[in-house]
Amino acid sequence: MPQLYAEVLLPLPLYSTFTYRIPEEMVDRVKVGFRVIVQFGTKKFYTGIVTSISPIAPEGFEVKEIKMLLDDYPIVKYPQLKFWDWIAEYYLCAPGDVYKAAVPAGLKVESETFVELNSDFEENPDDRLNEREIIVCQLLDHNGKMTPAEIERKTGFRNVVALIGKLLERGAAMISEKLVERYRSRKETYVRLTAQQGDSDALHAAFDAVHSAKKQETALLALIEMSGITRKGGEVKEVSRTELIERSGVTTAIIKAMADKGIVEIYKKEINRFKYNGLVGGELPKLSEAQNQALDEIHKSFLEKDITLLHGVTSSGKTEIYIHLIDYVLRRKEQALYLVPEIALTTQLTRRLQRVFGEKVLIYHSKFSDNERVDIWKRMLNTSEPCIVIGARSSIFLPFSNLSLIIVDEEHESSYKQQDPAPRYNARDMATVLGSMHSAKVLLGSATPAIDTYYKATSGRYGLVELTERFNDVKLPEIEIIDMTVERKKKKVDGTFSERAITLANEALARDEQVIFFLNRRGFAPMARCKQCAWVPKCLNCDVSLTYHKHLNQLVCHYCGATQPLPNVCPACKEPGVEIVGYGTERIEDQVEQIFPNKKIARMDLDTTRNKDGYENLIEDFSKKKSQILVGTQMVTKGLDFDGVSLVGVINADALINYPDFRASERAFNMLEQVAGRAGRRNTQGIVAVQTTNPNHPILLNLVNHDYKSFYTSELEQRQAFNYPPFTRLIYIYLKHRDISTLVELAAIYGNRLRELFGNRVFGPEEPTISRIQSLYIRKIMLKVETNASMKKVKAILRELYENMHQHPRMKGLIVYYDVDPM
Repeated sequence: MPQLYAEVLLPLPLYSTFTYRIPEEMVDRVKVGFRVIVQFGTKKFYTGIVTSISPIAPEGFEVKEIKMLLDDYPIVKYPQLKFWDWIAEYYLCAPGDVYKAAVPAGLKVESETFVELNSDFEENPDDRLNEREIIVCQLLDHNGKMTPAEIERKTGFRNVVALIGKLLERGAAMISEKLVERYRSRKETYVRLTAQQGDSDALHAAFDAVHSAKKQETALLALIEMSGITRKGGEVKEVSRTELIERSGVTTAIIKAMADKGIVEIYKKEINRFKYNGLVGGELPKLSEAQNQALDEIHKSFLEKDITLLHGVTSSGKTEIYIHLIDYVLRRKEQALYLVPEIALTTQLTRRLQRVFGEKVLIYHSKFSDNERVDIWKRMLNTSEPCIVIGARSSIFLPFSNLSLIIVDEEHESSYKQQDPAPRYNARDMATVLGSMHSAKVLLGSATPAIDTYYKATSGRYGLVELTERFNDVKLPEIEIIDMTVERKKKKVDGTFSERAITLANEALARDEQVIFFLNRRGFAPMARCKQCAWVPKCLNCDVSLTYHKHLNQLVCHYCGATQPLPNVCPACKEPGVEIVGYGTERIEDQVEQIFPNKKIARMDLDTTRNKDGYENLIEDFSKKKSQILVGTQMVTKGLDFDGVSLVGVINADALINYPDFRASERAFNMLEQVAGRAGRRNTQGIVAVQTTNPNHPILLNLVNHDYKSFYTSELEQRQAFNYPPFTRLIYIYLKHRDISTLVELAAIYGNRLRELFGNRVFGPEEPTISRIQSLYIRKIMLKVETNASMKKVKAILRELYENMHQHPRMKGLIVYYDVDPM
């Protein structure tokens, strides 16, 4: 048999695959898509994925051998590998970055560094270990091998890596690499009768064996009933030991005694962590005449277009239309993917869909543990059964085998864009590519479509279906603009609330209705400041002021996570005059409690929804009216459906509008129209109170009339005048370095080289709004590329430039990355 070689993709930011020799005993077993353990470098081991196999030996370097084969079947499928290649090419990143983002960590076995005490170490009297080093040595002596993270957790020491480094230098400790598999399958114990179905003699023998043991007899009767073994022609059901104990009231010892007699067999089985035990109604929601018409138009559009935009006003019943489309797909024994921008939305949607489709509904997002995500991955990998997957952007990577419909709800949302790390993809755009690879139809839904999407729909590239009325003819909410400049002059402002907003809230609460207050800034206050000298505490690692969080009593950097206490005395002027300035959701919550002292208040922001159940608990309590007022960031704007909300208060519309970015107007209009859509969703017209110092701003005038098309027309004219998307494609090139002078020099050189290649399509380098993050200074270069340009060619040019730039003596330490189609 000829020697074969495998090209292996590693989860590393490297722009190529690596060739490994397939051992003779694995030649017949290693296939494309299989996971293999390979050595990379001198010590590290990684889980690679085989992308191709060839008999041609590489030349010019020594080929290492595959160390281990992990699977009996491919863990990824061919369409996924093809999809990954497209992502790497389009978003200008390494294929290894895509692999790392796509596959759950539980499927990536990696070597982990372990530290252990050197038993031969003898301390030098002239170079004694200090107290911290002695504590670490004692810990290693007691526990044996430990990871640096475990040492840090046990000791509470910071910068443990440096401490370990000193122990290694002295010979007091040694390190080793060990392969670690993070995934643990969930197994459950089951019990089955040894008697076969229809074998009455064996059953009689079983009863004879337990006739003098009443508890065993009780368990036997329960097992027979639960398994259905005596029903003619019926399927014998598996019975878990837990269910049997609950039904019969016996103990595990009783069941073991029955197994010892040969009456039953006890066995373990790997089970999926997700099981829906609720009610399945099976009834599809009834559609209005307008919804039925929209559904028919979508089906007709899909006959001509693979991608269709459903432009439906807020509360028009888009979700009910989605459910009918999903039902159509499932009845054809096919699969559907339902993308949502926020994990919060999966909570409400899951329940609505499970009532109709039961266990065919799967959920996949980053709040799940590695084990849970691997379970879903394996289920999708090993079956082509009809199902509907609800998930945030990461669910786009699942191994679908029979995908025929992708729904992208709230397609305008910036949450679909992955910012860091690479790949910096947009799940909405990736959904259209995934759909074409699977010959699946893609439905984009929104009340406020992205400018780029609506342009493609109106120019004929996508299909377009419009739904212009709310369900049950409920009127769109009334928008009331409150001029805060006038209100302050009249002394009608309490903290950050106008008297009018408070009056409207009191009226709504008096009618037993609910209120949402929206402010897109978390924390207690955006900054602290000295009243005497105007000193402002800033992050030591980033070029931003620190945000005060009252519940932590800490100043926090929202970019790197660094914290420090709020000083009692100003370090600059030594006076006790440090005050907090501005408002975040935490401070708004405090003020709301003072204004409405007898009402239950909830807060929805990143700080209150960090754990997996955070969203679910908040949404459930507010839906059941356990809380009357909800204070939140943009999380509350994204498609949540609350029956009882009649008033939405926008605390500071100016913060959304006045932002230095060409998409600022689009984001502001979308967010304000979406948050307005949370009001009056059932029987009565809601009210939206928008507080602003610029009441005549064009965005607010369009908002008052709920006039998306006028806003779109105006915005499109601006985009065309300044040659922005959808008329061009943008690529931001970021350069980062720890030394500012080196960065300025290299960024200027980079910009000039780019201009030589791309001409007047290059703008910058410039200093971004936040010019330093995590101790790295930043410069940004903008590249405007024609929409019909080949991204493959652009990537090749940028890659060649990057490699040529590395000849510069000061390039070491410079980080370069790309953001394609930035949001």
